Amino acid sequence: MLTITAELRDQIVAHARADHPDEACGVVAGPAGTSRPERFIPMLNAARSPTFYEFDSGDLLRLYRELDDRDEEPVVIYHSHTATEAYPSRTDIAYANEPGAHYVLVSTAECGNDEGPVSFRSFRIVDEVVTEEEVRVVASYPPGSDEDHAGSTTG
Repeated sequence: MLTITAELRDQIVAHARADHPDEACGVVAGPAGTSRPERFIPMLNAARSPTFYEFDSGDLLRLYRELDDRDEEPVVIYHSHTATEAYPSRTDIAYANEPGAHYVLVSTAECGNDEGPVSFRSFRIVDEVVTEEEVRVVASYPPGSDEDHAGSTTG
């Protein structure tokens, strides 16, 4: 299960809407070993494509160095689908190389840049096997807790 704050969910959705019709992409980092998403890091889609996303290799190298310096890891790797459902494509599955990460997909197919409905789903992708998981949205994380013990569902 992915437990995420409403603020982080809203930041991911806002990024997806802002980049539409191109796919948006980014990372939510958290303290190493906690599975707790905390720091929103929007990235540039170097492909600038409505059907594909690609992290810029230089940006990605800088990101991983920064994560290492801060003792963080990518807890959520997100991107948007602009014309299809929020489900990993064959390309998404092939490029998924963080077995511990939650892969979040946001579909802006219905709303585009507008405030209409979006689909927000999370998946685990390990060895090209996709497993959808529940998303629990909370107002905040209890102090000192791992995400697995976060508060109640709010959305």
